[in-house]
Amino acid sequence: MDKVVAKNRKARFEYHLIEFYEAGIVLLGSEIKSIRAGQISLSEAYVHVDGREAWLVDAHIAPYSQASTFGHEPRRRRKLLLNRVEIRKLWNEVRKKGVTIIPTKVYLKNGLAKVEIAVARGKKQYDKRETIAKRDIEREIQREMRREE
Repeated sequence: MDKVVAKNRKARFEYHLIEFYEAGIVLLGSEIKSIRAGQISLSEAYVHVDGREAWLVDAHIAPYSQASTFGHEPRRRRKLLLNRVEIRKLWNEVRKKGVTIIPTKVYLKNGLAKVEIAVARGKKQYDKRETIAKRDIEREIQREMRREE
């Protein structure tokens, strides 16, 4: 029973998603409250792996309005909680040319904030046009099926 708080909707359009991982996030108190209120954006975020640790970079978590002086920096780097084997796998993947790691969604699982990250390879322009064409065809098929009913 996971509650999805934010999705990176452009991820599937911009990248070929290869492999998925679930990671915990180290957060401050005001950050988790903002996430529970749905005040998070993953549109420009990515994951940086340095061999020993993984970091969520450029994810925007809006400042929590009730947090007085002890608020947080909206775009600070946040440590991801992964085990050593997963970090080593990600490190080996990211060293390949054209491969990056991006967050695809943030959700609450048993009261804890989790982020789903994906190993991804960027799409070429023609791949993006192909995706748009497929989406348009599927939309047209759905319209035709509704008309026949």
